[in-house]
Amino acid sequence: MYTLLNTLYVMTPHAYAHLENATVRIDVEREKKLQVPLHHLSSLVCFGNVMVSPALMHRLADEGKSLVFLDDNGRFKARLEGPVAGNILLRQAQHRRAADGTFCLDFARSCIAGKIKNSRQVLLRAAREAEDAAEEQALSRIADDLAASLRALQDTNDLDVTRGVEGEAARNYFAAMNYVLKPQIRDQFAFNGRTRRPPLDPVNALLSFLYSMLMNDCRSALESVGLDPQLGFLHVVRPGRAALALDLMEEFRPYLADRLALTLLNRGQLSPGDFDRREGGAVLLNEKGRKAVVIAYQERKQEELLHPLIDSQTPIGVLPLLQARFMARTIRGELESYLPFTIK
Repeated sequence: MYTLLNTLYVMTPHAYAHLENATVRIDVEREKKLQVPLHHLSSLVCFGNVMVSPALMHRLADEGKSLVFLDDNGRFKARLEGPVAGNILLRQAQHRRAADGTFCLDFARSCIAGKIKNSRQVLLRAAREAEDAAEEQALSRIADDLAASLRALQDTNDLDVTRGVEGEAARNYFAAMNYVLKPQIRDQFAFNGRTRRPPLDPVNALLSFLYSMLMNDCRSALESVGLDPQLGFLHVVRPGRAALALDLMEEFRPYLADRLALTLLNRGQLSPGDFDRREGGAVLLNEKGRKAVVIAYQERKQEELLHPLIDSQTPIGVLPLLQARFMARTIRGELESYLPFTIK
């Protein structure tokens, strides 16, 4: 049994989030816009210029709920939390594992294998639904290329080579993205490969925004089981970088972000009017677009699926927490190797 707590996203400029009894109240220009019981929330995420009362900050910290600040475009700025939970013995084991090259290589291969398998399923599904035979063949061919990357991954004996296999697979995968978009919207949402900081087209802007929300969920999941999100095995450790959260994100990018992005575009739930172009070529979701994406993301997290490892119906929003637990068990030595989440 899992209780899926919600993340409250506050995106309205100059909104004021404050505590009222046992609820979080959101005011805009002194008018109440929303009131949510605190026990329904796992975290509060504020975009841009949003004010938060000190009393609410203290209450969130006391109850172990995170407060996250992102800029208007969804990029991480800061995170406020109470005392770190978790087992110091688990974190000590995590640090020992990070110094073990064999463990890091095996763990990295597992993370990348999960990502490539899930990316391949996105393309195979698109191939089945393609109306044009040539596009079906193109998607199937690139899916075969990803299968080749999976085979190559098994034989890597160096972490940099392993990362190189992931990079090549990602380039092939994103090269197929236009074929997954419906033909009638490709002129409006042309995609010419992954660009970031800044994103240079609406598809990249949408992906970057979804990845920011997914990153926050993965980091929270790791912290909830007592792992240090800064100390990863696949991604290089750098100051201020949540490397282990990035490791955990990899297997979820195709399933929780990419597929949702493509669905929103193909179903017409987002239009060109939901994006703004800035000087220098940057393309960003505007307030209307961000709201639509956040609602869709939250709804997606409430859906359930049969988890292949625990053979149980599970809310999609709980998947990062389950995988964080598998990571902890692998680090403790209870599992021989990390088992990523994969879709069929």
